[in-house]
Amino acid sequence: MQRPISSPDISRFDTLELARLDRYWRAANYLSVGQIYLLDNPLLREPLKAEHVKPRLLGHWGTTPGLNFIYAHLNRIIRARDINMIYVCGPGHGGPGMVANTYLEGSYSAIYPEISEDVDGMRKLFRQFSFPGGIPSHAAPETPGSIHEGGELGYALVHAYGAAFDNPDLVVACVVGDGEAETGPLAASWHSNKFLNPTRDGAVLPILHLNGYKIANPTLLARMPHEDLDHLFRGYGQEPFFVEGHEPEDMHRQMAATLDLAFDRIRSIQQAARDGTAANDCPRWPMIVLRSPKGWTGPKEVDGKKVEGFWRAHQVPVAGCREDDGHRKILEDWMRSYDPEDLFDADGRLKDELRTLAPEGQRRMGANPHTNGGLLRKDLIVPSIGDYAVPVTERGAIIVQTTEVLGQYLRDVFTLNDANANFRVFGPDETESNRLGAVFQVTDRVWMETIEPYDVHLSRDGRVMEVLSEHLCQGWLEGYLLSGRHGFFSCYEAFIHIVDLDVQPACQVAESLKRTGMAQARLIPELPADLTCVAAGP
Repeated sequence: MQRPISSPDISRFDTLELARLDRYWRAANYLSVGQIYLLDNPLLREPLKAEHVKPRLLGHWGTTPGLNFIYAHLNRIIRARDINMIYVCGPGHGGPGMVANTYLEGSYSAIYPEISEDVDGMRKLFRQFSFPGGIPSHAAPETPGSIHEGGELGYALVHAYGAAFDNPDLVVACVVGDGEAETGPLAASWHSNKFLNPTRDGAVLPILHLNGYKIANPTLLARMPHEDLDHLFRGYGQEPFFVEGHEPEDMHRQMAATLDLAFDRIRSIQQAARDGTAANDCPRWPMIVLRSPKGWTGPKEVDGKKVEGFWRAHQVPVAGCREDDGHRKILEDWMRSYDPEDLFDADGRLKDELRTLAPEGQRRMGANPHTNGGLLRKDLIVPSIGDYAVPVTERGAIIVQTTEVLGQYLRDVFTLNDANANFRVFGPDETESNRLGAVFQVTDRVWMETIEPYDVHLSRDGRVMEVLSEHLCQGWLEGYLLSGRHGFFSCYEAFIHIVDLDVQPACQVAESLKRTGMAQARLIPELPADLTCVAAGP
């Protein structure tokens, strides 16, 4: 059995270090609010006027400060440990935070040089958000570092695991919103840890973001008793650590210490597996439960009604700022509370002492090549299709199961690409019944739970992914493809319609980006070439 881990030591972090981290977080929050609200006067160097505010306000504030808090702390751990990490943002509607953080680290301007790191660039950054001719309000494909849009709830965690498979040095930090945690696909996704092999795969660090509310209701997990929540995730095979509160200094200390503990745990699991000293059981991977107020650091009340820590913070907490002088004053006070003069220099550039908090080069989460799979993808080696032709000498005399022949083809694809370890087969418990069983001549089904002596084709090192959920199969495949690999998904005719409507938009996104000529389109792999869905019967 794995030894238990001690509680985080929150006392050992330097106060000045955490103060700089807090300033960085404030800068991301400031940029996030500016994107939702402002057309002009980006650094509030004059009193806020009606014409400085967008005529129509669209966006989601409530989840964003928590996302920014997590991103800032992940930056610290990347720099401290030289971690190869990407960020999957389950609450993709917190798009302002993803844009703000990639702008602060410099990866946004590197892809979009017109959004420069100065006052004029900040003005353009604000204007383009959720605005005609600009960018979407969600973490869309053109957002640097994004492989997960978040518009369809429930796929964040399964995408994260798909990216981690066969990437042994990669850590995927996955933020799961407590709203999306109520969906069926996300609830099933917690079982993905039973398919992650610490010897050959990377790690996924789930971060459940409990801010308590959906659009107009509390969330189920946030209202569960602490003990029940702890037991739930231990039952899923995770080791949950809790970061809870609202006072920034204390929360920074908790989060820094907890991340150090979580990464110690990940390193310990992987080292034991890779040097052969691990117990032959499914590891208990760490996760973090972050409980913070919805709309954290925003207005506490508007018009006498509770906002921070309530569902009213979900989207735009202060409306009508062009028409209502009082509301505009609330907005201005809110933005000035972050003290932009303390964050940005005279040119509008993040101050140098804060810039050093972000990782450099490809260690920046917005510039990590695993989020632009086309940069890493190796061509799939495929045998000649003619070698699998069935000789027909007489009409009606030859009886052949087409998918059985396809199974032989896939078997040989596995063999040809064994050294690259960049191909997997995904399907809901039907590989054999779909007559693709020839693949089991060269590989097995991956399985990290108990394997009985009488089990058939189950092993820790299998490359066939089977689980009785089309959602998980599709999500694993998407994460695998978007991080630069190849896959095959098979399913019965009656079931394929559950997911085929989800697969097509992924193809269309890549094609749309290429047509529009957007800068990042050059970095998006051609999904249709590899995204294979076969509806096969016996």
